[in-house]
Amino acid sequence: MKKNPDVSIAENWFQEQGWSPFPFQRKTWKAYLDGKNGLLNAPTGSGKTYALWFPIVLEYLKDYELSGSKHNKGLKAVWITPLRALSQEIRQSAERIITDLELPLTVGIRTGDTSTKERSKQRRSMPDLLITTPESLQLLLATKGYDKIFGGCKAIVVDEWHELLGTKRGVQMELALCRIKSLAPKLRIWGISATIGNLEQARQVLLGPESDAFDNSIMIRANLNKKINVVSIIPDEIETFPWRGHLGLRLLDSVIPIINKSKTTLLFTNTRSQCEIWYQKILEKYPELAGEMAMHHGSINKDTRIWVEEAIRKEELKAVVCTSSLDLGVDFAPVETVIQIGGPKGVARFMQRAGRSGHQPGKESVIYFLPTHAIELVEASALQQAVIKRAVEDRLPYLNSFDVLVQYLITLAVSDGFYPAEIYREVKSTFCYQAITEDEWRWIINFLVMGSQSLQSYDEYKKVEVSEDGKLQVNNRGIAMRHRFQIGTIVGDAHLTVRYQKGGYIGSIEEYFISKLSPGDVFTFAGRNLEFIRIKEMQAHVRNSRKKTNKVPSWMGGRLTLSAQMSQLLREELYSAKLPYDQQSEAIQCLAPIFKRQEVESIVPGPEEFLIESFKTRDGYHHIFYPFEGRFVHEAMGSLLGYRISLLSPITFSLAFNDYGFELLSDQEIDIQSIIDNDLFSPEYLLDDLEKSLNSTEMARRKFRDIAVISGLVFTGYPDKGVKMKHLQSSSQLLFEVFKDYEADNLLFLQAYRETFEHQLEEGRLRIALERIERQDIVWKKCKKPTPFSFPIITDRLREKMSSEKLADRIKKMTKLLMK
Repeated sequence: MKKNPDVSIAENWFQEQGWSPFPFQRKTWKAYLDGKNGLLNAPTGSGKTYALWFPIVLEYLKDYELSGSKHNKGLKAVWITPLRALSQEIRQSAERIITDLELPLTVGIRTGDTSTKERSKQRRSMPDLLITTPESLQLLLATKGYDKIFGGCKAIVVDEWHELLGTKRGVQMELALCRIKSLAPKLRIWGISATIGNLEQARQVLLGPESDAFDNSIMIRANLNKKINVVSIIPDEIETFPWRGHLGLRLLDSVIPIINKSKTTLLFTNTRSQCEIWYQKILEKYPELAGEMAMHHGSINKDTRIWVEEAIRKEELKAVVCTSSLDLGVDFAPVETVIQIGGPKGVARFMQRAGRSGHQPGKESVIYFLPTHAIELVEASALQQAVIKRAVEDRLPYLNSFDVLVQYLITLAVSDGFYPAEIYREVKSTFCYQAITEDEWRWIINFLVMGSQSLQSYDEYKKVEVSEDGKLQVNNRGIAMRHRFQIGTIVGDAHLTVRYQKGGYIGSIEEYFISKLSPGDVFTFAGRNLEFIRIKEMQAHVRNSRKKTNKVPSWMGGRLTLSAQMSQLLREELYSAKLPYDQQSEAIQCLAPIFKRQEVESIVPGPEEFLIESFKTRDGYHHIFYPFEGRFVHEAMGSLLGYRISLLSPITFSLAFNDYGFELLSDQEIDIQSIIDNDLFSPEYLLDDLEKSLNSTEMARRKFRDIAVISGLVFTGYPDKGVKMKHLQSSSQLLFEVFKDYEADNLLFLQAYRETFEHQLEEGRLRIALERIERQDIVWKKCKKPTPFSFPIITDRLREKMSSEKLADRIKKMTKLLMK
């Protein structure tokens, strides 16, 4: 049956579903069919998937159905998703259109969860439409004859581009796109992004800054003013001395009525361990929710995650406690309400999570904010302002990530090989490598062939060979196999699978947590109490236990920090405490008892003030600084100031910090005023002082481990026979020392320092913060005892030494003394 492949087909299909297309969908259909590339900016739940699947299908109709040509098998479009969990949803959208239009197109998924059998089948005959991840796309580029796989590809859609931008996975995508563009003459590239501050730059990075694709591109904004209703869960009683320890669990009873009045509620936590704790505590107190509540995070096995997602769609669950594993794009219509437990640390993350509720066009999103301690109510108020102002963060792209480039070039050498001159032109067309010099390129090629200057004597680092005609290829089967196992840019601690003794798979836990357990220890994971039996072949064997336990796995990815945008909004809300009462938000009004108590010993700073507090306890002399810039900036600033103070007088400090401020603790008194007068906060000589204060060599050494893994300098091991993280660390440290002593101009070695300052210490943000503080009036308050603002910081120091029960008892005693 021939159909006229214009947008009326899409219009009619929408009508049959009882829907009406949005203007942004129509605009996207037209732009795509006119041959344009582009970036679509649309909120979750607005139908952005149909905005791009439809024109891909319509073009197929134009090429085959109308012309009467026979259907040719082979890859026609690739849809990239950063999360495997989204692939089923995207597949269903495509299949719905194909089935209704009675088309012979096939849809396939290729991710880390795809079985070996299915992958082999795809190798023999690729589906017409493929849904995959950045890592699996690289694995396809490592396949012999990949040029034939991609040669007829007409479209690549990169979903959730804002999540990939600003990560090395984004760099992976830039490199893959520059290669496929050269292979597929009719290729169109489209990105889909939620709102970020630098959308125009996001389009540049996706398409290449000066490429033909960028010149022939369009930005389409949905302009759907989705209403987001932010409701703060206000405690009945505000703690005058707040602390971060009970994870908001005192407000657990306030959560149950919210769950009961909604079809389905998602409870978002920032960490997997927090997710485990909340799930357990709700069930302990409200056992009637058993069977109606589930948990979802990235370390739980795939089958359980899929079951939870399906159960949400079928309205079989009242509540799901989850992490960022459900942040992105999944369309769960029954979800009416979202609860955010603790500060999300970023505006974009908060709005993304808010969009999970009312996930349908025109529906209001409702998100409740539950503070884990009282001062987080300032964050709640800041987030309400962010929603009103539609203020979101920039995502800053990486530049010159040589480790990712090395991995990519070995990928090409493993498959069909490459000619350096041809690939250099492609690589230089990307945003990440636009400034790469010919000298740097030559160094990288030499590194692939000879293993860098200082490693030339070791054959294991000579991975690539040069053929007579100048083509670079990997001819060693072992090198090719190891490389394929290690493709990817996400480097974490080694993971152990958790299984019952009889073989049932539960999930995965990082090695460093399991290594602290002894046989017989009980821990909570995936909503169960499990007794640890032993480790065997990268597997942790467990059995169910009825014993109660406080041990919950923690994952190294659990450290979030305030974004720059969030920090600014937070300061503005804090300053609003100085306004007349009727001009304050409800959250700020609720904090009146804390502000009142704060002003007994100190002040609540205003816009032109920077606060420093000093007091003495039995632990020593405390000096607390309040930049409100996030924990990463505070870690760097605390070390910097400690170093500068030690230059003026011989003194040592220990450092504690949170998102609001940091503490320098010493065993002797210092005169802060005389130190302030010595340009303590000057941004001059910042890099030099940072290097000396932070032992930047040690930090770069740790950063180098990730670079060494990504570039293939060290091998992480085969599946089920992984190399222990401590062995990876020692191998990479050995290489780091070799480069430091014998090859200081090694590009990977230098990259470790650059990334330490740019990404870990956020040197740019630190400089801006110091410049701001220099303009403010520095107010130094000598206090007799700790203040409400300082209390969360000094109690965080105790956390490292005490169990949670002992900590709670100690804090009760401290609070009692401070209230006298």
